[in-house]
Amino acid sequence: MARPGENSQQKDDNSSGLVEKLVAINRVAKVVKGGRRFGFASIVIVGDGKGKVGYGSGKAKEVMESKQKATEDAKKSQIRVPLREGRTLHHDVKGHFGSGQVVLRAAPPGTGIIAGGPMRAVFEALGIQDIVAKSIGSSNPYNMIRATFDAFAKLQSPKATAARRGKKVSEVIGRRGGEKSEGKGE
Repeated sequence: MARPGENSQQKDDNSSGLVEKLVAINRVAKVVKGGRRFGFASIVIVGDGKGKVGYGSGKAKEVMESKQKATEDAKKSQIRVPLREGRTLHHDVKGHFGSGQVVLRAAPPGTGIIAGGPMRAVFEALGIQDIVAKSIGSSNPYNMIRATFDAFAKLQSPKATAARRGKKVSEVIGRRGGEKSEGKGE
């Protein structure tokens, strides 16, 4: 039985430029009248390294077949994640799935990927360079990946927030110290 992270491997698909990461392979058994029938379950992360990432799972009698099924599933379920400067998240966010929770925090340049297990594979495939992530609760790779994608679903770019509020991006970000202090004095 493979443990999460032990079988992580990176493969560039030349035709589409996608990064594939095998997160976990698990041997599963189906109990039938004559005994047990063994198969394999795989989890794969696929990303373009520029803000698109997806995950997939597959089961089959052979390891390679389950990996291929998981890869196809991951390619179909890719989502776009808004990144700040192409290297980190715009804001801190929490996600959960089942009993697994994750906390993702934006980090300054040079921090690197501080995350464990399946989350690291997701961030590398996504193209994030600086992030601090913490998993709380379940360490099951399925739950951790789904919780990470739940957190990604809650992310909002400043551009989207500004459009929703009907303001300019600079008003939402508040980079200019003068604009913020003027509103507080009144």
